[in-house]
Amino acid sequence: MKRFSLFVLFVLILSAGVHAQNSTWRQATNAELASLLPARAPVIKEHIETEMPTASGIVDGRSHYIAGVVLITAGYSAEGKYSHYLVVQSPIKVGGVALKTGEYVFGYTHSGDVLNVHFNEAATGNLVGTTDAHIMAGNRAVTSLHIWPPNSKAVFQIGRFAIPYELQEK
Repeated sequence: MKRFSLFVLFVLILSAGVHAQNSTWRQATNAELASLLPARAPVIKEHIETEMPTASGIVDGRSHYIAGVVLITAGYSAEGKYSHYLVVQSPIKVGGVALKTGEYVFGYTHSGDVLNVHFNEAATGNLVGTTDAHIMAGNRAVTSLHIWPPNSKAVFQIGRFAIPYELQEK
């Protein structure tokens, strides 16, 4: 009985370690992003070109991604409405906006030291929610999009602005 109890304890510890390892998020590689994100993103009734060098995302140990890329909207009806395409494979709350698994587009308006960011469903264009992005303290780097892993900064960086995010339970 003592051996069996030790065996069960060992299995529980091992499974907890595997669970922790699988839920650890890291920066996605360029190759991973290229295989996930489309060259032409489906936005409402159009397929809008993406700018792959701007792609950024994170991935967990179970190959769930949260990744985005800049849309090249010139000449499309989305011009001025959306600037980025986002794939969410694990629920997340970005600045208070809850995003379920799915595909989204987002854009923003600039007002002083704040970006008002609006998230919409990619397939329909329906508004999901809005939130504000603020200038990142102490950050001099400007990037089109950078999704930081949660163990680092847990923010979506757009230019020199940031929106904090929280990973949600499935």
